[in-house]
Amino acid sequence: MSLPKINPTTTKAWQDLLEHFSRIQNVKMTDLFAKDANRANMFLIEWEDFYIDFSKNRITEETLALLLKLAEQVNLKEAIASQFSGNIINETENRAVLHAALRAPETETILVNGENIIPEIAQVKRNIKTFTNQVLTGKLMGFTGKAFTDVVNIGIGGSDLGPNMVVESLKYYKNHINTHFVSNVDGDHIHEVIKKINPETTLFIIVSKTFTTQETLSNAYTIKKWFLSHASEEAVSKHFVAVSAHGKIAEKFGILPDRVFPMWDWVGGRFSLWSAVGLSISLSIGYDNFEKLLKGAHKMDIHFKTADFDKNIPVILALISVWYNNFFEAESEAVIPYTQYFDRFTTYLQQAVMESNGKSTDRNGEPVNYQTGSIIWGRPGTNAQHAFFQLLHQGTKLIPADFIGFGESLHGNQDHQDNLISNFIAQTEALLNGKSKKEVIEELKLKGKTVEEIKTVLPFKVFEGNKPTNTIFIKKLTPESLGKLIALYEHKIFIQGVIWNIFSYDQFGVELGKELSQNILQDIKNNTFSNYDPSTANILKFYLKK
Repeated sequence: MSLPKINPTTTKAWQDLLEHFSRIQNVKMTDLFAKDANRANMFLIEWEDFYIDFSKNRITEETLALLLKLAEQVNLKEAIASQFSGNIINETENRAVLHAALRAPETETILVNGENIIPEIAQVKRNIKTFTNQVLTGKLMGFTGKAFTDVVNIGIGGSDLGPNMVVESLKYYKNHINTHFVSNVDGDHIHEVIKKINPETTLFIIVSKTFTTQETLSNAYTIKKWFLSHASEEAVSKHFVAVSAHGKIAEKFGILPDRVFPMWDWVGGRFSLWSAVGLSISLSIGYDNFEKLLKGAHKMDIHFKTADFDKNIPVILALISVWYNNFFEAESEAVIPYTQYFDRFTTYLQQAVMESNGKSTDRNGEPVNYQTGSIIWGRPGTNAQHAFFQLLHQGTKLIPADFIGFGESLHGNQDHQDNLISNFIAQTEALLNGKSKKEVIEELKLKGKTVEEIKTVLPFKVFEGNKPTNTIFIKKLTPESLGKLIALYEHKIFIQGVIWNIFSYDQFGVELGKELSQNILQDIKNNTFSNYDPSTANILKFYLKK
């Protein structure tokens, strides 16, 4: 069974939402709270160590009911079952979409082309565990007999952003291995990494599903050349491993067959950190913690599959996002984590969300007549408060925001944690309530300002408020809680794609620029010119004159 192919704008629920929106688009959330003393409890989901408050949104009970009707009328429940069953829901590439299978227990059965894929996944996990333990205990050593101290992950896109984000997010749990990531084909980037490592004690992981990705191979061969300036060709097999669906090509690079960890075509790159792509994660935090990451994600999978939609965290957050994107015409969403460990979390989400749902053709092959996708951006608080929060508070754009916080400090500095969480809570309160003229006048009077001074500054000190936020409050940042959170956003992406009637798991838009770059590269090498538009031709001439 493939995904349904329903234009959401043709459903009764969508038409009802349009009419409903015309009535409540200017509603004040403070008025909604004033009218309903139970609102904060009604728009709340508590699940395991997660506390999800979505009461600070421009929604009513009727809004939520209509959004849930929309989910029903686009056959979301059937779509969820289809994905988890291994059906070919990535129709444009004729593939199943089964990153959730990577964190499923060995007792499950998931069929792809009639074959149960779980035993093979379990075997790869055992291989990751064995390899990780051998590296961490020093059983596997470099060409001079020294234990490994550093790991360099060479990949790009999902082969970099996912593991890079998790390693950074779980830095508190890291062991003695120093982990580095090389992704950008910029030679300056790669040489800055090389400056930090010793060829005798560094393990390199080349991550490429096809083992043909231009940037990854360019970086891999540059690193290999540097490595061979310190070691013999025979030493390559001791220091290089691969994660790829094309082991034979990796072997030609000099990698031993048993050092090639497989990938599968039913795992998209941006959802692949749960697979052997996460080898750098396992090496950084140990296999037991990697397994906890998978366990947390699986718990969210179960919640997503089984919870009623009105208490289903990914469903609720996805529906609210559709509400703002398609009815309020909000073009972007901010994701603001209140932990410095999440410095790369929003960057990871940018690829996951925008590469998945940045589509303008529906599942029927027709141009869409409504907005899809959201622009995702943000940085950790409290730094973000001193950067772009002015725009959130007093700008002209409506920007819904997810605030993510953790109740416990990992290092135990309670004063700092209290300060951090007070900001985390206060910002959503400020975005909700704003500051009225009356409040500003009283504040300025207390500061001894004259009537004329108050009149001059008053318009600039007023905050409209009524800015929507979700609060995702988690007890503690652990490998398991991070796994739950990542899976939550993965499922949110899937739900939005179902509602928007688009294919979320292809990314043909990434390919065109890469194809054209090969033509330009050949002209650069040969100092020749193909048939370019005048602007491109002039830019190329400028470069060749350097």
